[in-house]
Amino acid sequence: MNNKKYTSVDEYIADQAPEVQEKLQTMRQVIRKAVPLAEECISYCMPAYKQAGVLVYFAAQKKHIGFYPTPSGIQAFADELSGYTTSKGAIQFPLSNPIPKRLVAQITKYRLLENLSKPTKKK
Repeated sequence: MNNKKYTSVDEYIADQAPEVQEKLQTMRQVIRKAVPLAEECISYCMPAYKQAGVLVYFAAQKKHIGFYPTPSGIQAFADELSGYTTSKGAIQFPLSNPIPKRLVAQITKYRLLENLSKPTKKK
């Protein structure tokens, strides 16, 4: 991952290696299908999706696609994620394997339900 300032997800994906672009497009399509009303943007120099707050991010790394569904998204799917490298806020999908579309969609939808259930009152 570099620190280039991207202005769109299209620009971000186009700037990656050709073999990685397909995986990034898959992530994008799965997320957009899971949360069709979410706003697609660039945040922290990577693709992000927002609806009632940030839902998920993803990014190309050297040997994997990083998926960042916040800690709650990882905790809620801990069993399903047991075969992947995870940290508090990140999941690594190796470039050598297909993107787990169903799992990405489930986690993204979970995050949307979580955001929508939060009180909207601001302090």
